[in-house]
Amino acid sequence: MALFSAPKTHPLHSKARSLRLDILEMINHAGFGHIGSAFSSVDILISLYNSKLFNFKKDRFVLSAGHLCASLYAVLADTGYFDKEELFTFAQFNSRLQGHATIDTPGINYSAGSLGQGLSYSIGLALGDPKHHVVCLSSDGEHNEGQVWEAIMAANKFHLGNLISIVDYNGCQIGGTTQEIMPLDELAGKYLRFGWTVTTVDGHNFYELARVLKKSKDSSIYPACIIVKTVLGKGVSFMENNCQYHDIKKLAPDLFITAKNELQRY
Repeated sequence: MALFSAPKTHPLHSKARSLRLDILEMINHAGFGHIGSAFSSVDILISLYNSKLFNFKKDRFVLSAGHLCASLYAVLADTGYFDKEELFTFAQFNSRLQGHATIDTPGINYSAGSLGQGLSYSIGLALGDPKHHVVCLSSDGEHNEGQVWEAIMAANKFHLGNLISIVDYNGCQIGGTTQEIMPLDELAGKYLRFGWTVTTVDGHNFYELARVLKKSKDSSIYPACIIVKTVLGKGVSFMENNCQYHDIKKLAPDLFITAKNELQRY
């Protein structure tokens, strides 16, 4: 498997191209947004919401890394939770689509704010409804937070086989690379030692994502962690792996045109 291959043969690839264009437009229109992690995470969300493995009217999805919500909004609009036109109210006054997701928005189960809290919330949901699955999407940088590790311990203690933790591992956070700020080293090994099943996957390969999601759902009595290796700013050459694009203001006109042209060929 070629890492970060994003095979164009998969039926969801054209959707990934279209939703990246939506994200670019909505963030540039707002003049604000965490575009790098929105592009790194959108293939994960497309895989989740287009899979028959989960029914998110009964199963629950928690976006712990609330700042990457532009990708979730794009996917929710695409799957019918609200009209696509509402995307272009993103981060505007009185909009339901704020810069961190809130439960005022259709399809949102958790109001995000301070990072590192979503996995704990997900544990409560998983304990309260053991017949259905809870999927939590966090970021690699969130694992700087001590509460994340308390949650990881608790999930094993309570044998939460209905909990899936997905980590968007793009290697960048707002102040630089995760390696520079707080090295995660062998994150998979740490989850394993805390009693989770762990799989590492290319986060831009829809075939692999589908396989790993099914495997993780069948995790039995153990909580499942999927470490998803992604590329910050995936699809736009000058954004890829460039921590400067963790978040942005408005793109300069020439950069916006370049980004749009590249995504149209994605």
